[in-house]
Amino acid sequence: MKKNITIIGSGFSALSASCYLAKAGFQVTVFEKNDSIGGRARQFKAEGFTFDMGPSWYWMPDVFERFFADFGKKTTDYYELIKLSPAYNVYYGEEDFIAIADNLDEIVTTFESIEKGSGNHLRDFIAKAKSNYDIAIKDLVYRPGVSPLELVTLETTKKLGQFFSTIKRDVRKKFKNQKLVQILEFPVLFLGAKPSDTPSFYSFMNYADFGLGTWHPKTGMFDVVRAMESLATDLGVVFKTNASIEEIVVENGIARAIVVNGCRINSDLVLSGADYHHTETLLGKQHRVYSEKYWETRVFAPSSLLFYIGFNKKIKNVAHHDLFFDVDFEAHAKDIYDEPKWPKNPLFYANFPSITDKSAAPEGMESAFFLIPLAPGITDTEELREEYFDKIMTRFETITQQKVMKNIVYKKSFCKNDFVSDYNSYKGNAYGMANTLLQTAFLRPKLKSSKVKNLYFTGQLTVPGPGVPPALISGKLVSELIINQFLES
Repeated sequence: MKKNITIIGSGFSALSASCYLAKAGFQVTVFEKNDSIGGRARQFKAEGFTFDMGPSWYWMPDVFERFFADFGKKTTDYYELIKLSPAYNVYYGEEDFIAIADNLDEIVTTFESIEKGSGNHLRDFIAKAKSNYDIAIKDLVYRPGVSPLELVTLETTKKLGQFFSTIKRDVRKKFKNQKLVQILEFPVLFLGAKPSDTPSFYSFMNYADFGLGTWHPKTGMFDVVRAMESLATDLGVVFKTNASIEEIVVENGIARAIVVNGCRINSDLVLSGADYHHTETLLGKQHRVYSEKYWETRVFAPSSLLFYIGFNKKIKNVAHHDLFFDVDFEAHAKDIYDEPKWPKNPLFYANFPSITDKSAAPEGMESAFFLIPLAPGITDTEELREEYFDKIMTRFETITQQKVMKNIVYKKSFCKNDFVSDYNSYKGNAYGMANTLLQTAFLRPKLKSSKVKNLYFTGQLTVPGPGVPPALISGKLVSELIINQFLES
């Protein structure tokens, strides 16, 4: 008889794990509290507009290919990828922006035109970043974080110094122009920490950016969710939505069941892809590995204030992805990490998927979302949301030299309180736990509970860390641990 595995949540890590476990012969059922699958990567439609709710950057295409290859498939079996050109624009003020090309040669030329000598420095920097990428993404991140010895290889010993320097220090040693500095420091924000707290080794994110480029699934990031759901279903995975988990039942130190909408559902093993902190609150205190004090002292990635916007006209002077760095980068970072509060002058990001995907908006219109990174755990009110919407849209109109506020025909906001209510997210964080030196690999919360047998975890609060590609990898890692456990028993 097949072993029965229950998976809580249906984000990328849970979908990944469901595929691997079903392929290994387990009967897998995925329970999702919301009415559609995908976790933070859900999609919704309103008044003719289509919005991906969360992840919008498709980086590290090789990780996605590696995932589907494990099942004898290719991404092209499920969705079409478009390489964005420009990859993104970075705005510093009115008529002052840098377009990041879709290839390194052009980016080098752009850098050199702004700061003499920076072109050669960039080639050297990206060469080192590629070396780190080959070590980290092709090897180290595929290790389960069980032992510090996983990090000790011939290659990593040569890179030891890079774990004790920072991205900020390395970038500013070679580049003096502040615009170029900000562009090179931006990618590590995906890891959830400040460049001053992120080890130099993580420059592999710069290779992901300039070396591999920025891509877009033809009709949005939800294409990837649909692809993984299709693969999982073909492998026999069963999905149940509107399924709120109220308890993980532990008997004699073993996870035996979950309580869903008041009903007990027995299981041979429980795997949670939901928020790690929340999952442990579904257990009795004696079964929790990590205390409230532990979570309080972790460095969390930001929360976000998001606006999903439909415009009744096409928006000018923008690219698919747009970063607005026209205010003090350091001051905003301080308001997220050091002295958490609503930033006085926030940086923000704008995404216009309908530039690439015509189906994302009615003809002649534009779908967009705007994102402001915020400290997790801060006060969230409708009044504050509106105040900050006005702030960023006033700047947006000035910088892009157009009036757009009167052309908004659809608007929906999403912020800290929604991250808590929709995803049970700790303090409403959007991206998980930051990848700082002391929160890397074996120093992150474990994939396997040390107090409850047959209870496992996956996702952005555990190994390897935040981001969509790491989530796919996390699902693979935890499934391997589970498969090995049953092979040994």
